[in-house]
Amino acid sequence: MDQSIVARGQAGVAAPQSPWLLEVDDLHVHFVTTRGVVRAVEGISYKIRPGEVVALVGESGCGKSVSALAIMRLLARPAGRIVAGRILFQGRNLLDLTEDEMREIRGRDIAMIFQEPMTSLNPVLTIGFQIMEPLLIHMGMTEKAARGRAVELLKMVGLPDPERRLGQYPHQFSGGMRQRVMIAIALSCNPKLIIADEPTTALDVTIQAQILQLMKDLSREFGIALVIITHNLGIVARYADRVNVMYAARLAEQGAAAVVFARPLHPYTAGLLRSVPRLDKPRGRKLETIEGLPPNLLDPPPGCRFAPRCPARQDACVRALPELEQVAPHRYSACIRAREMAQVGPTGLGLQSAAIDTPVPKTLDRSKPLLAVRGLKTYFEVATGLKALSAHQAVVRAVDDLSFDVFRGETVGLVGESGCGKTTVGRTLLKLERATAGEIQFGDLDVIRAEGDALKRYRRKIQVIFQDPYSSLNPRMTVGEIIAEPILVHKLAPGRKAAREKAVELLTQVGLFEYMADRYPHELSGGQRQRVGIARALGMQPSFIVCDEPVSALDVSIQAQIINLLEELQQKFELTYLFIAHDLAVVRHISDRVIVMYLGKVMEIADRDALYADPLHPYTRALLDAVPIPDPALEAKRAHRVLGGEVPSPLDPPRGCVFHTRCPLASEECKMAIPELREVRPRHYAACIKL
Repeated sequence: MDQSIVARGQAGVAAPQSPWLLEVDDLHVHFVTTRGVVRAVEGISYKIRPGEVVALVGESGCGKSVSALAIMRLLARPAGRIVAGRILFQGRNLLDLTEDEMREIRGRDIAMIFQEPMTSLNPVLTIGFQIMEPLLIHMGMTEKAARGRAVELLKMVGLPDPERRLGQYPHQFSGGMRQRVMIAIALSCNPKLIIADEPTTALDVTIQAQILQLMKDLSREFGIALVIITHNLGIVARYADRVNVMYAARLAEQGAAAVVFARPLHPYTAGLLRSVPRLDKPRGRKLETIEGLPPNLLDPPPGCRFAPRCPARQDACVRALPELEQVAPHRYSACIRAREMAQVGPTGLGLQSAAIDTPVPKTLDRSKPLLAVRGLKTYFEVATGLKALSAHQAVVRAVDDLSFDVFRGETVGLVGESGCGKTTVGRTLLKLERATAGEIQFGDLDVIRAEGDALKRYRRKIQVIFQDPYSSLNPRMTVGEIIAEPILVHKLAPGRKAAREKAVELLTQVGLFEYMADRYPHELSGGQRQRVGIARALGMQPSFIVCDEPVSALDVSIQAQIINLLEELQQKFELTYLFIAHDLAVVRHISDRVIVMYLGKVMEIADRDALYADPLHPYTRALLDAVPIPDPALEAKRAHRVLGGEVPSPLDPPRGCVFHTRCPLASEECKMAIPELREVRPRHYAACIKL
């Protein structure tokens, strides 16, 4: 496609030609709050050409999404204000347009894919109406033509049976399908620019790979510029042409993705890259981290925003705010030591270790498991449609014949896509869900039949760390009260004063300050709240902890801190973990053995190193293939085998092997026979008739 663009000017006057489709120039966005002015975006500038994929990365609260909403002029008013800067789209400054003029551009020339498709789609309108609406408004199509275009769009984004799907509602679609609908709506008017704000955060790794590959292919085919806002560096490495790194409302670094990843020129970028667990690197004893927290944007420090967390800071860093400057051809950095980094690299400035600290193998007593699960089944009866009026109800087999052992001091990873039953396993072990059949043996206790005092003692010994630290903490209680409450309930302290002292001690053990005992959950960051959840679990002096997606809601640097903390506490208190997650790189780092689930059934169980080095089941291989590695050079060489299709509905699972509808090796036999989990190699189990 021709790189030059002739912009539509006012009253049909053509704007001057430019190679840039979008130019964000010195943008400043403020939010006026009762506590002061939050400087959410300060002086960011970047450009994008037609057909280019540009990534905007950084930690939560750095201003990524706010800058995108500013382009769309969708900031919450009156609090959100663009106080300075220009946003040029095809040569026109979007900030000078009236609301009516902006409404014509929004959805037609510039489209946005929001982070959570369920809240972005109207639940009371059909999918067909929501796709057709911009076609009727912006393109002036007839209803018949708009319907035909809607069918064409659903086919383009890979949704089967599009004619029938048009009459359905958002709740009848899976997360991946809803995100495809959002992409179809974004593409409907043939936009020149699509802004995708964390488009795959709520999606599983296989669906994520499908969606992002689709977006990149469409970008290339139709010359659509794509801005991807994300904190997933693997996504940036696989799909982005250029990258803008943001920190605390300002740009830290800019450049071609391949060059930035190969040789970062800002300490923050180097810190992000070293914090990410990677499948292609040997495991270290600990994940490297960025210690500390981003600054408060109500009162940011006078010098470099990253200086308080930077191991390479100098006195000059805290005195003056460094501007983004060109350090090398097409490379920009806001660090006074950037040129020095260009010569000696991050290792030369002490920003990352030169050698990996090899982990010490665990010595586990495998004579008797701490937890033994045999033939576990957890089914749920649900009413569907008119069946709710009859005696018959559908059954969801959330967990279907699961067996495994966990030994004292071990970490067992439990992985799989959303809806596979991972969380239900954890809730059944905690007796928050009733098992339909099977056995759970914890030491000498029969958990299924445990009641009264025996159940109370069991629940003291088995604790849980929840996925969302905010919703799992009582907002009306202080942190000290939250941690002390279960200690008092189980009479582990003689009184409130002793329980309070124990809570303060637990806070220090998880790396928080004593004074935080008087704070409320909303006064803490996400990582700090997760540490409070860990402290509360430790207060019971448990021997077993169910970690249910404990780091999925956290930024990559905070995630590394929490994983390291969990490993330190395991060693100190001889804890045993069931670690439920969908991030395969995190599971590889922390786990000793891994269980892979799909649609309620176990596909594979093996020691971590064996499973990652040579997976046996086609589903495990597909999961590992879908994980992007944060290295553009490696990603360019990898064969990207994208697993097709969607996870079937658990209300109507396939006959035979539940994976056969998506398996590249499936045969007629797979559609009929249910494969048994069997030991294919020593301590390596798989459920596949092809093995």
